[in-house]
Amino acid sequence: MEFDLGVIWGCWWWVMRRMVIGWDLGLIAECSRAEENPHPIPGNCNAHFPFCNFPVKYRSIKIRLQPCKCSSTLSSSSTKKPNWVRRERDKADEVFEEGEKVFLVVNFYRFVFIEDPEQEVSKHLAFLQGRDIHGRIYMNEQGINAQYSGPSEDALAYVNWLKEDERFNDILVQISPPVHRHAFPRLKLRYKPSLVQLEGGVSHLPLTDSSMRATPLTPSEWRKRLEDRNVILLDVRNGYEWDIGHFRGAQRPNVDCFRSTTYGISESEDVASDPLANVNKENTEILMYCTGGIRCDVYSTILRQRGYKKLYALRGGISHYLECEGSVEWIGNLFVFDSRLSLPPPSVVKHDETKVHDDVVFAKCYICNSKVSELRHRNCANLDCNLLFLCCLSCMDELRGCCCSKCTSADRIRPVLSGHERYKKWHHYRDT
Repeated sequence: MEFDLGVIWGCWWWVMRRMVIGWDLGLIAECSRAEENPHPIPGNCNAHFPFCNFPVKYRSIKIRLQPCKCSSTLSSSSTKKPNWVRRERDKADEVFEEGEKVFLVVNFYRFVFIEDPEQEVSKHLAFLQGRDIHGRIYMNEQGINAQYSGPSEDALAYVNWLKEDERFNDILVQISPPVHRHAFPRLKLRYKPSLVQLEGGVSHLPLTDSSMRATPLTPSEWRKRLEDRNVILLDVRNGYEWDIGHFRGAQRPNVDCFRSTTYGISESEDVASDPLANVNKENTEILMYCTGGIRCDVYSTILRQRGYKKLYALRGGISHYLECEGSVEWIGNLFVFDSRLSLPPPSVVKHDETKVHDDVVFAKCYICNSKVSELRHRNCANLDCNLLFLCCLSCMDELRGCCCSKCTSADRIRPVLSGHERYKKWHHYRDT
């Protein structure tokens, strides 16, 4: 029998290309309670599953994980296997061309005293020199706040390096599914007086004192607390974030910018504008949530100073809850502050990522007030307005991508964008 060596070689090469090649990057994103948190997390994480894979064409990004101690389980699961922080939505059919970079989006923060933040910034800049990282990484005397994207190897190398520092070795790191490109235009790594923008600043707040912040609840604990309708559920985000997704029973924030939040500190006695108006500060249980947790930590410190005793916050925010518990008690999508804008819960099928997968259609068009099913904001085509708003297709066509008829006659109108495109930065249009 004669063998064609060329055919044999070709078959062998095809098989090798189809094999899963893992990059053991030793990721770190364990879901363990921070050292300063006096409230232990219950849970049983005895099973041993050392790796989590991001499946892509021809290869799989293999990431070493530590078990999540949140003891949360998806409602559809009866297994007692532990959950992992890097619990990805179904990406089995995500296709990446051979040789194409696979990008990750990473988020974390930590309130901890940093004696010389300028020197800390220099250290981080030196480590990231030559690495392809884009995003916002801010530091000051109170800690660090980071949201960035990068090729998987660079993105994870930075987190591994950070966790070698004992101040950050148990930090909760949240990683979004693989994407094809950067989620941020460039890297901004610098000292910033306030890690969170709030009127009056936050540098005077005792943010590094965990006893002054709300008691953190794991996703499973949060879900159980939501069953108690006697608690006050506080959405500590911008109003437009609530518009595309929120927990059932949560009132829409009365401001479109978190920095102007006045819950519990205003003189208003109107519950419609302030859910904390006239409540008993000693006995009323207040549940607070935001995207990743940092805004709750900041604002709960303010409320604590105002005398509110029973404050609870969702640890890791909405993003962590959706990864651990799915969309139970959640309606809609999650607003994120990068080029993706809107993320569906993990159980949502990929090709329907901006559609409402709930029996209640709650989102409304900013212009005509009709119900919309596409949970994704757009910016007004008027460059000098740039309002972020939800819009139905009819109004988008009629007003050429503007938020109102007045904007349609403005001097600087950008072209109408179709699909999920986003406008470039304003300087691309200022001279046109």
